[in-house]
Amino acid sequence: MDRIDFDLVSLLQQNARLSNKELAAQVGLAESTTLTRVRRLEAHGVLRGYHAEVSPAALGIRLQALIAVRLTRHARDIVERFRQHCRTLPAVLTCYNIGGANDFLVHVGVSDAESLRELILTSISTRPEVAHIETHLVFDVVRGPASVG
Repeated sequence: MDRIDFDLVSLLQQNARLSNKELAAQVGLAESTTLTRVRRLEAHGVLRGYHAEVSPAALGIRLQALIAVRLTRHARDIVERFRQHCRTLPAVLTCYNIGGANDFLVHVGVSDAESLRELILTSISTRPEVAHIETHLVFDVVRGPASVG
């Protein structure tokens, strides 16, 4: 990747709805060259998709939390079981398998505190592979200029 590729990625991170014509004008290339570069970035997995940013409140998500999960053991099957379980929970926004004192950081969005409590008590703490959890409420989210999703 060269400077222009980085500029294209940055521009698309800021506004994925930019037209090819607008992208070309901002990076100073011909439209055909810009389109070729964007398609190459897609083909190489640099650009993995284009997403709409949705207001959590508009979807009924009024409370977000990060749940730190420590597993009973660090065995591949246990890690994979918990990872797959997270995929089945509608409240899970993102699930990170991390290093350090905890094994997973699960970002959840729910309607209220009672829903969060119920999620934790029925869907997370009851899992046989879970040894310990810590819940951290999210008050605000600030994305940096190089935010990756």
